[in-house]
Amino acid sequence: MGQPAQPGQPQPPVWVNLVPMVLLIVVFYFVLIRPQSKKAKDHAAMLKTVRRGDEVVTSGGIVGEVVTVKDRTLVVRSMDAKFEVNKSAVSEITKRGSESGES
Repeated sequence: MGQPAQPGQPQPPVWVNLVPMVLLIVVFYFVLIRPQSKKAKDHAAMLKTVRRGDEVVTSGGIVGEVVTVKDRTLVVRSMDAKFEVNKSAVSEITKRGSESGES
């Protein structure tokens, strides 16, 4: 396979050497890039649905209840402290708050 072509033998076409590279790129796309972009899209959708009363966990590990939702930040109450954190720092919503008496 790795032997140089002898005089009189035809060399394989150039595309034969490109096939393994193309297959490698396709595998990288389906194994690494596509799942990561899907996860980012799901996280962005989750951040759009954050509302007052939700219990959230930040990427720093703070667990608290959302008090105020702004454009880019949230005010989160955890025990007796209030924190203003970026929305992007919210890693998950653990419990949805009830909107039933606030409308």
